[in-house]
Amino acid sequence: MAYNESDAFPTQVKILIAGGFGVGKTTFVGATSEIEPLNTEELITAASAGVDDLSGTEDKSTTTVAMDFGRITIDQHRIVLYLFGTPGQERFWFMWDELSAGALGAIVLVDTRRLDESFAAVDFFESRGIPFLIAVNEFDDAFHYVPEEVRAALELGPGVPIVLCDARDPRSATSVLRSLIQHLLTTVYVPSA
Repeated sequence: MAYNESDAFPTQVKILIAGGFGVGKTTFVGATSEIEPLNTEELITAASAGVDDLSGTEDKSTTTVAMDFGRITIDQHRIVLYLFGTPGQERFWFMWDELSAGALGAIVLVDTRRLDESFAAVDFFESRGIPFLIAVNEFDDAFHYVPEEVRAALELGPGVPIVLCDARDPRSATSVLRSLIQHLLTTVYVPSA
């Protein structure tokens, strides 16, 4: 029987979707997942008062306490992406170490209204050598910056891609995933001689 490239097993890749509280990680996973996403959202209660910084997210009523999970197949490349959304509140960051085990890459979702919330995620992936890109979630009421302005504000080198997106829009969010795949192929994959 002849080998047919379309018969090849799909490549399975673990990807993290990280960022600060309320930047749209759960929305991003839900918009892209081809399966019903699993999420661990719980109501924000009075117990959060004084513990969590909710400034800029006053209308948010739930928070991810462990992770979000989704899956998408990128048919053109036969790549199955397993998406793990990290919790954004600092008191749940202990989950990041567990979730990052085996991850090939990450998306750091940022909100330019609260860009300081992004530094922890950037530091996390840089310190572990996990390739990542920045996806600026363009909220309707946020000022829109060009990628190079975001790069300067986050003090990122030229090797970190920055893309703009709407985490609510499946096509936009999937485009971010495709950008990450391209970044991983150029930074991680080393063809054999």
